[in-house]
Amino acid sequence: MRFSVSKTAKLTGVSVRTLHYYDEIGLLLPSMVSETGYRYYDELALEKLQQILFYRELDFPLKDIVKIMNASNYKKEDALKRQRELLKLKRQRLDNLIDLLDANLKGDSTMNFKEFDSSTIEEAKRKYAKEVEEKWGGTDAYAKSKVKTNQYSNEDWEKVMSKMDAILKKFADQIDAAPESEKVQALVEEWRSFITESYYDCTVEILAGLGEMYVADERFTKNMDKFCVGTTALMSKAIKVYCEKLMV
Repeated sequence: MRFSVSKTAKLTGVSVRTLHYYDEIGLLLPSMVSETGYRYYDELALEKLQQILFYRELDFPLKDIVKIMNASNYKKEDALKRQRELLKLKRQRLDNLIDLLDANLKGDSTMNFKEFDSSTIEEAKRKYAKEVEEKWGGTDAYAKSKVKTNQYSNEDWEKVMSKMDAILKKFADQIDAAPESEKVQALVEEWRSFITESYYDCTVEILAGLGEMYVADERFTKNMDKFCVGTTALMSKAIKVYCEKLMV
């Protein structure tokens, strides 16, 4: 079953504008985009949206949610377990605040401020983010990417995602071309330059690894095939050709 953007907004309480923005920053891509440009979401997309809302409920910044949920080893079950732990900590803090309010309503004006302390849940969130980074971000490239992207504003992210979509669309337009063709190889060079400009120095070795990862992880495949099924496979093959030439 597929839902339009407006239907998804009514069903989930998430505004149409927010859904469009999540698409732009690569957090929640539509399951299908029609020839006329209409976005549609399936049940898997709604499940992902629910996970995103859990993170938002826990006040995770969008840039961190993008990194966590787009990590190559992201597992839904593990994420839900950690979200549950964090929400329990949040509930405990809210219960303590309610108890403090009740005490004040009964006339007990004890000056107690420990209930306002959110350090426990903030520390748990930092620990969770650190674990994610240790699992998939222990590279120099990731470190440079983190420094660079932490400085990005929402407008910067919109520009990055727009540029990425533009290149993916160009690959999709060449879906019937050979990976070694001049046009496709030029697009690989453009893709490499985009990564270097937007995230980190994309060496030939890193690019070769990315080409393999794109087809090995179905989440990358789904995201990168947004304009045409088979785009990811073409990119992977073209990247392999490109890198083999430079590694000779």
